Formats: sequence, structure tokens, C-alpha cells
Amino acid sequence: MFKRSILGLMFIFSPHLWSALPSVVEGKELPSLAPMIEKVSPAVVNISSTRVRQGPMVRDPFWGRIYRLPAQKSQSLGSGVIVNAEKGYILTNHHVIEDANEIMVHLSDGRQITAKLIGSDKASDIAVIQIEPKALVAIQLFDSDNLRVGDFVVAIGNPFNLGQSVTSGIVSAVGRQGLGIEDFEDFIQTDAAINPGNSGGALVNLRGELVGINTAIIGPSGGNVGIGFAIPINLAYGLMQQLLQFGHVRRSLLGIEGDTLTPQLSKAFDISETRGVVVTHVAQGSSAAKAGMEAYDIILAVDGRSVVSLAQLNNLVGLFPVGKKFELEIIRNGQKKSIAVELSLEKEDSEDGGLYHKKLAGVLLKQHEDASKESDGVLVLDLYQRSEAALAGLMKNDVIVGVGRYRCHNLQEFKNLLAGMDSIQLRVWREDQLLALRIR
Repeated sequence: MFKRSILGLMFIFSPHLWSALPSVVEGKELPSLAPMIEKVSPAVVNISSTRVRQGPMVRDPFWGRIYRLPAQKSQSLGSGVIVNAEKGYILTNHHVIEDANEIMVHLSDGRQITAKLIGSDKASDIAVIQIEPKALVAIQLFDSDNLRVGDFVVAIGNPFNLGQSVTSGIVSAVGRQGLGIEDFEDFIQTDAAINPGNSGGALVNLRGELVGINTAIIGPSGGNVGIGFAIPINLAYGLMQQLLQFGHVRRSLLGIEGDTLTPQLSKAFDISETRGVVVTHVAQGSSAAKAGMEAYDIILAVDGRSVVSLAQLNNLVGLFPVGKKFELEIIRNGQKKSIAVELSLEKEDSEDGGLYHKKLAGVLLKQHEDASKESDGVLVLDLYQRSEAALAGLMKNDVIVGVGRYRCHNLQEFKNLLAGMDSIQLRVWREDQLLALRIR
């Protein structure tokens, strides 16, 4: 048996036999992905970004001059996809270019071009950069809503800085959420090998159409184990349009507070469903209030997608753009019904904090006036709990009365003070206490 196996291996790996394999069978060429790869490859680029980090002593005009402390440089390597050749727009991941002082794009024809950042969104890990639109090739886009489990896909990128590489596999799953990789998730899962450096690269179908932006892997050793994730191109392209228009992603709020439905709550409501979200409060003037939602409504689905937890509901809604119209399937008083919702930022004349500073994205602001003038300032109407501002400690109903050492009495002063700042030092009133917060 052993001898027979050895003979079989010799037969399989004999170089003479391999060299004799025909390139044509019954008048037809053997199938190959090479023609598709040759067409698509010029649209996939390698990206290197350089960050210069300086400690406070380096930035100090006195001590920095005396000690001449060197700045610390670090480099990030990744990939990107040209999606608009006429304007030189490239889609990539936020973490590929995060805090970069310089972004260099390496094209397949050997050119190296400095890119400028148009905008990025940390919460979804999408960024748009731009290069000189000269002799570029853009990729065709696929409607990723039509992607199915089992479809063949190819990942193209720059793993481990080896240069452009290609791997193939299938779509293992769609709509992956709750992984804790990003704040907002709706991933395509694939077993096409994705490794460090593939981030921002292309996931394409066998026609060479872009179906997703490769983003992350699950790998205990840091390498590929056949579980990779890509952001669907429909989602990435929609976020790109917002970044082009506003420089950041504008996210509206549904305007509810709630709890994940449990078997105990299902029994209390006398319903058979055990998955969903129980609405405990509807904010006045919010998108939910305008749609007629009420406390104790039970949300079962968003646009036909089942809701299993409050976190998932926030994720689904957070991926929708402002102005998005969708259907909520709910139970009210034991009866199922549908409610049409249109997401809006217009909540009691609110302002989108992201228009004032990128670190305030996901914060709704309003002018606050006080009879004593002591707490005239900017009211935080609401904010995403995973926004940078919320993670830094800013809370709903805080009143911002100062930026750094300067007092601000209204939205216009607030906006003027924020201009040109990197990190933000805020002074806020919270329940008769004056607090200092820094959003780095």
C-alpha cells in the first residue's frame, strides 16, 4: 500500500508529465483567471503612509530646540482601489492612512504619486484619497446587494509588502455583524486569503467587478486562516459620496432608547417572538418620533433584516445615510405592523457636530441660552455612544461653554474656536458641575 502511494506521488509530481499537459482540450483553452486579473490589476494600487509622532518635548519651542529630540516615524502599508479615473479617487481603509503625514500611491506601471486625503471615517474604516488623474484605470463596480454565499471571488492587494498578489475563494457569508472589528459592520466574509497589507484592496467577482474593500481577518497568529472580511462596495461607495460632499460621514439618529428583547420580556408582553428590541423611550423631535413610534413598540426588522439586539439595530441604522427611507417591522399592542421612517438630522434645529470638527462626528448640537448667561453655550442634544466624543466622556445634555481657555456663548463662537485644532479641550456644564474633557 505504501509503495503504491509513493508511485502515485511520483506520477502526480513528475515534471515530464506536467510539461506534457495540454493547453487546449477538445479545441478549447483551459479556464484561467489571467485575462480578468490583467484587466483589473491596474486599478488596484499599493499605499504607503508615513506618520511622524512628536512628544510634547519635541513640540515645545524651547526644550525641542535645546535637546533636538528626534521625531518618531512609522509607516503603514496597505492597498487601495481606483474607482474614478477621471478625478483620481481611490477607496481604501481608514486604518491604512490614519494620522498620516504623507500618503504615497504606487501604481502597477511603476509610478509613485503623492496622494491627498479627501476624507475618512474611522467608525466604518473607509477612506478616500486622491491622486493626479493621469493615465489611470478605474475598476467596474458590482451591485453587492446581489452577492450570494458560494459566489467565487478574488482578493487583490499588497500582503506583507510583497507587491501585488492575487488569491481566490468564495463568499462564505454576507451581512456579518457584531464582530467588534469596527463600530459599524456589515461585512462580506470570504475564504480568499487576506493578510496584513491586503487592507484597502479589492475583492472582485470573476468578471472583474468590485464587490468589496478587503478590511480585516480573524487569525490567531496574525495570518490568514480562511476567515477574511470585506466592506460591501454598495456601502463603501455610499460612504465615499458623503466623504466627497462633506469631508466626513453624516450619521443621523433614530432617536430611541431600548432594551434587547429577552424570553422574559416576551412572556411579559405575551408574544411569541423572542428576538427584537423593546423601545423604552422616543426622543422628542427625532426621526422615530416623526414616524409615530411609541414606547413599548417592539422592533423586529429593519428594511426586511431581522433585528436581534439593540446593538445590531444601532449598527443597521448607523450605516444608513441621512435622508434614507426604510421600513420598520414592529409589534404594537400584540399586533404586527410596518412603520415608514425617514432619517433626518433635523432635531429641534440641531447641527451636525461633524461639520464643526471631525472629532465631533456623530454629535447633535444646539444653541443653548440661559437666563443667567452662566451656561450660555452649545447643548449636546444627542450622540452616538461609540463616537470619539462619547468615548472621551461627552454626554447627552452636556452644555459646552468653552474651548481650551476661551469662553464660547453660541454655535458660531464654538465653530470659530475649533478651526485648525487637532485635539479638542472642552469645558462643559453637567448637572451644576464644570468639567474639562479632551477629545484626542
